[in-house]
Amino acid sequence: MRIKEIQSLIKFVAKSGASEVSLEMKDVKITIKTNDSSSSQAVVQDPIIVPQLQPTPLVAPPITDPSVTKENTAEEPSNLITIKSPIIGTFYRKPSPDKPSFVEVGDVVSEGTVLCVIEAMKLFNDIESEFSGKIVKILVDDTSPVEFDQPLFLIDPS
Repeated sequence: MRIKEIQSLIKFVAKSGASEVSLEMKDVKITIKTNDSSSSQAVVQDPIIVPQLQPTPLVAPPITDPSVTKENTAEEPSNLITIKSPIIGTFYRKPSPDKPSFVEVGDVVSEGTVLCVIEAMKLFNDIESEFSGKIVKILVDDTSPVEFDQPLFLIDPS
């Protein structure tokens, strides 16, 4: 992993609002922690060590979806299944800009159907449905940053 990629990752984490991110690859382990004083610290173990770096100031507010609040989720039927993001990255509803979305509200999906793609460190990860059912709500806008465990879709399994 090159220093530019690590710096980009630190900037991405700082902008995402996440407080800590750990990443392990073959022989590299990276942990990035942010705190309220607008500084990030990256610790890289083998093969290189990165000193403390100052990220760019946050321009965007923390990632939140105003349509998903405790009040709103309490109103949702309890039989709905929430599909959550398994990683942090950028959420894409389409395989490419000129292609149609993977799924739309009202589509019936089966287990293994690709619902979206999340890009993390220039890797595109297909997010597949773990359940069969009907897409009731898409909770994230296309090309939006998402956090780990952030709700993406609501599915009615009936």
